[in-house]
Amino acid sequence: MPQFSFEKICTADRKTVFDIFSNYESYQQTSSMFFPSIRIRSVRDNVAVVEEHLNLGDDEFIIMAKHVSDKPVLHDVFVIGGDAKGSHIREQFLEIPEGTKILVDVDLKLKGKMKLGGMFSKNKYTENYEEIVDNFIKIAEN
Repeated sequence: MPQFSFEKICTADRKTVFDIFSNYESYQQTSSMFFPSIRIRSVRDNVAVVEEHLNLGDDEFIIMAKHVSDKPVLHDVFVIGGDAKGSHIREQFLEIPEGTKILVDVDLKLKGKMKLGGMFSKNKYTENYEEIVDNFIKIAEN
């Protein structure tokens, strides 16, 4: 299964960057090309369960995701149902002199036809997820 990590630098401060990345409520408005549909199912303290349509390159995933936030340092997304059940995305935000370093770790669990394609397309998924991160960085820096 595709597992990948990367890091990015954003010139915005950590709080701003964290707020953009963890604000699942605004994904559909700010990043509709990646998140054409978002429906919040429940929110309790720093945990939310969200139904999401996620476009990752040519693949569309319909998932139920649990977002867990440890403000302003960590945003974890656990896929608890749907096309990529068992997947985990961890985004860490570190203060640096230039702004914020973002560390992203993705463990993507695929099923069916996606599983077969995923075995040969790790680089594709890495590039596609980096596009989402770059989009959030652009929003934070503007």
